[in-house]
Parts: sequence; structure tokens; C-alpha cells
Amino acid sequence: MSDSAPCAPDAAAITDAADTVPPSAHAPDLSGHAPARASLLLPALAALGAVILWGLSFPAMKVAVQALGPMPLMWARMMVAMALLAPFTTRLFPSRTVAAAPSGTPVRRGFWSGVPRWHKLLLVPTVLLQPCLYFLCESNAMQLTTASQAGVISASVPLLVGAGAWLFLGERPSPRLWVGVAFSCTGVAWLTLSGGAGTESAPDPLLGNILELLAMVCAAGNMVLVRRLSAHGGHGGHGGRGGFRWNPWTLTALQTLAGALFFAPGAYAVLAGAGQWPADVVLAVIYLGAGSSLGAFGLFNWATSHLPASSVGAFINLVPVAAVGFGWLWLGETLNATQMLAAGVVMVGVALGTGRSR
Repeated sequence: MSDSAPCAPDAAAITDAADTVPPSAHAPDLSGHAPARASLLLPALAALGAVILWGLSFPAMKVAVQALGPMPLMWARMMVAMALLAPFTTRLFPSRTVAAAPSGTPVRRGFWSGVPRWHKLLLVPTVLLQPCLYFLCESNAMQLTTASQAGVISASVPLLVGAGAWLFLGERPSPRLWVGVAFSCTGVAWLTLSGGAGTESAPDPLLGNILELLAMVCAAGNMVLVRRLSAHGGHGGHGGRGGFRWNPWTLTALQTLAGALFFAPGAYAVLAGAGQWPADVVLAVIYLGAGSSLGAFGLFNWATSHLPASSVGAFINLVPVAAVGFGWLWLGETLNATQMLAAGVVMVGVALGTGRSR
């Protein structure tokens, strides 16, 4: 997923107590009644729209990174996202009114005064893994392999999250998960080794696919950390402030800012050569910053708050299909017969690992 996890899908349930969005926009119906079929149509279309936007990000990234290089592309992309988020700064980082002891006089406090200490500590590796290390690996991978192969490898994220939750959060995985991990790893290895000697647009598929897999590991680690942030906020025991709840867009803004700082060495190349970019590169950069990052994340977050988790997972599994399709339409990429079989093994693994036992 080129951007399938700016924040983890789990972050959709992590909302700020001072968020300006009505609670109904974030929380599913807890009444016990099955939602009406018509009410699920729009969330399903939103999730499908996010999948399409993420799938299109692979060929867009391929076009832009070959013209600009990893660091300039990622800095430009982050600046586009930051420009779109800037007008909403006061909503993303709201101040709050508290009663000052012992008088009880209302006092305005800044946003960070309400963030528990553990959250501040965990934010550092969270934003380092994604977008910093994630995009560093993926942008370099897209210079070496095809968008189609990278899209297939992105299917491993749900399984990596499950394994990470077992290692670091103590969540007990099902046997299906381990079978799915085995299938998926086998398929990724087969796909990588069948990449061939390389072409002009994909000179080293083996190294590129390895870097793409490392990017997915970073994405999965980010998701596990977001789960941990959610757990800490849910207990509300840090700092004696009660439960602290994140607005997912605030986490996105923090990640975007961290990415802009991390990829700042690419700023000079962007500022020096922006006027000479071909039109398709300009459109790709704008799309990656606005459509793939913010647009897809917003659609998917909203869909996650209205659909069962199992349904959302099924939509995520369509990202590789969209990536391969757009890679063929835009870049003329194709998978050979062996690679298609390997991709099939990956998808079987994902289906096994993310499916529910009956």
C-alpha cells in the first residue's frame, strides 16, 4: 500500500475528545441492530474509493520518483499535504478549558498539555516508521521494481500487523494467521525471485521487492504502535487526566510534519527545478499529496467507522488488484505467468490470514 497506512486503520476509532466532528461520524451503531443495507452503501463506496486511490498511487509514485528521486519527491508530496492541512490547524490541535486548582477558575491550556507522557514517547517511533522510513524504503523500491509487483507485496500488511500484535501487544493469533503468513511469505519470495534480470524501468526487481517488503514492515509497525497509543488512551491512567483520545487527522498532521522534516534534504532540488517538471510529474506529485494521502485516508477512516472490521479488511485486500490494474493501464506493466501464480499465492495467504474461523 503506497499510502494504505498513513495511520493505521485502527486509528479510525481513536478520536479526540475535543474533536469538532459529531460522535456519530466516528462511532458505529452500538444498538445491537443490524445496519440497514442502504446505510452501508456509502461506506462501502468510500472504502472502494480509498482502494482505487491507493492502487493508483503505485504507478503515480513510479512516474514521479523516476523523474525527481526519492528525497525531492517525498518532500514535495509532504508539502502538498501540509498545505491542505494548514487551514485546519486549530481544529487539529485544539486548546481546552480546564478548572485551575484550587480556585476552579477556567483556564485555557494548549493541546500538548493534555497529551499523556506515554503518548509523547510513543509518537517518536510512530512517525519515524511512517511516513519517514516507510516512504524512504518505498520510494527507493519504486526506482528498482515495477508498480505491479510492489502492489502485490503490499498485501502482506494485514498479516504483518497480526504478527506484530502477537509479539508486542500480547494478542493471541489464530492458527489461520500463521498459515496465512506462511503462504504470503512464500508468495512474496517467489514473486521476488521471479522478477528476472530487470528492465530499464525496473533495473533490480529483487532489491526493489525487498525494499518494498521492508516498507510494509514499517507500515505494520506503525499500526501496532497506533494500537498501543489507543490502549494507553483507553485506560486514561497517565497523568491523571482521564482518557485521552486521538483525532486520526491530528495523527496524520503529525506524521506529515515529521515527513516534511525528514525529507527536507530534498527541498533544494524541488525549489531549484520545480518549474522544469513535466506535466505528468506535477500531476503525480499533487495526486500523491492530496488524493493518495489525505483523500484516501479520509475516505477509509470514514468507511471504517461505519463498516464491520472484517468488511474493511476485505477492501484492503483489493489494493494489490488495483495496483496491478493501474500499473497495466498507465505504465503498460504486466505480470508473467510465474508472477501471476506467485501473486495468487500471496492473495491466498492474505485470505487465510485475515478470514474469520466459523
